[in-house]
Amino acid sequence: MKAKKVIASAHRLSKPYRVTDGKGFRLGDVDPGDTQDFRSEDKARAKEALQTGVEALAELQDKLYAQDRWSVLLVFQAMDAAGKDGTIKHVMSGINPQGCQVSSFKGPTSEELDHDYLWRCQKQLPERGRIGIFNRSYYEETLVVRVHPEFLAGQKLPEKCVTKHIWEERFQDIRAFERYLARNGTVVRKFFLHVSKEEQRKRFLERIELPEKNWKFSSADMKERGFWNGYQAAYEETIRETATKEAPWYVVPADNKWFTRLVVAAAVIDALASLDLQYPKVNDAKLEDLAIAKRALLAGK
Repeated sequence: MKAKKVIASAHRLSKPYRVTDGKGFRLGDVDPGDTQDFRSEDKARAKEALQTGVEALAELQDKLYAQDRWSVLLVFQAMDAAGKDGTIKHVMSGINPQGCQVSSFKGPTSEELDHDYLWRCQKQLPERGRIGIFNRSYYEETLVVRVHPEFLAGQKLPEKCVTKHIWEERFQDIRAFERYLARNGTVVRKFFLHVSKEEQRKRFLERIELPEKNWKFSSADMKERGFWNGYQAAYEETIRETATKEAPWYVVPADNKWFTRLVVAAAVIDALASLDLQYPKVNDAKLEDLAIAKRALLAGK
């Protein structure tokens, strides 16, 4: 009964941020500071709810691993300082490391540039029974590369392939790729952690002023902040064009980290619960083997 309540609560909490049809989607309609009915003084309640969610997630992941049929891909995208690393750390804290893998994607290497843009991500797709986490992903190709079109020149594409419709073509390819994954048993869930420009400013200042956080700050982050409006437009169109029923986006308010983590955990629980995961049932021959082993052990052998 407790598990059912957690799953039902997870569905209610995450549903408002789920985008399955991007038609008419506007990033401005999502408030980065939204916390639903939680208030700042409710942080303790939120942390307790997160811990309950992490425990439920661990149980579902154990069944996913044992059943060995489905795989789950969680894609995280965000502006700098939106809290991707912390969210991944806290939400997946109870997961068995054997059943989870995290891949972080930075600027492509020379080897990666000698392949199509999906290649490096395809290599890191999760096996059946596992949860794969992409910290950034192939979506960089419709975000960073779109904001900085000079990066496109470095991809060594044949000239005839770089048309005025290249972004539409990439959206088409990504939708087809995610549909292919879904048809082959990979559950895809995508998260955009939506932080406000003012909150990003505060977090950058914190990284500068606190010695223990100095290592997190990069002058490149400040440079990218100068392209804020371009990124917001790119994110909006990317979500609008690639939100589908089989691979939805969750546009998660990220000005309050404790709420962001709660929503992401809820969305992952909701995704796993939809698979009706069960521990594998053994056949009669296996049951007989178990009975023989049990008798031997009870006899002290």
